[in-house]
Amino acid sequence: MQIDFTDNQEAQRWSVVNDGVMGGISQGSIEPAQNGTAIFSGRLSLENNGGFASIRRRIDRESLKGFSGIILKVKGDGRSYQFRVRTDGQYDGIAYRALFATENQAWQSITLFFDRFSASYRGRNVPGAPALSAEAIEQIGLLIADKQPGPFRLEIAEIKAF
Repeated sequence: MQIDFTDNQEAQRWSVVNDGVMGGISQGSIEPAQNGTAIFSGRLSLENNGGFASIRRRIDRESLKGFSGIILKVKGDGRSYQFRVRTDGQYDGIAYRALFATENQAWQSITLFFDRFSASYRGRNVPGAPALSAEAIEQIGLLIADKQPGPFRLEIAEIKAF
């Protein structure tokens, strides 16, 4: 699996899920950029029990079969993000997450191993959840929930399996 954003249609394949689903007022979006990347950006708010913004996309089940993880090529803003996967097509439920920090205005290649992802449900760890199985992944996404209100910006050049 490899996702790059040189195809301007790619950004349209992603859905936005912000804390408004729980009464929050954070804002997030994904937009194609002029240079063949996409920008996940917005403003995080802790008001009304809010505090997250996210984007996600469906992928073909088994498209990650035999792979060990994901490499992200991103340029961040110095904030921490999560790469998240889901093993079903549901809107809500258990997600598996890997946290990563970004350097302000620096391109980074971030390697995330599937066996190091942890199960979570609405921001809380899920003890005893089944181990993540790469061939069962049906959704991928990015989320910011670092408890720091204000603007955020993550430029994404590529997401690929290894």
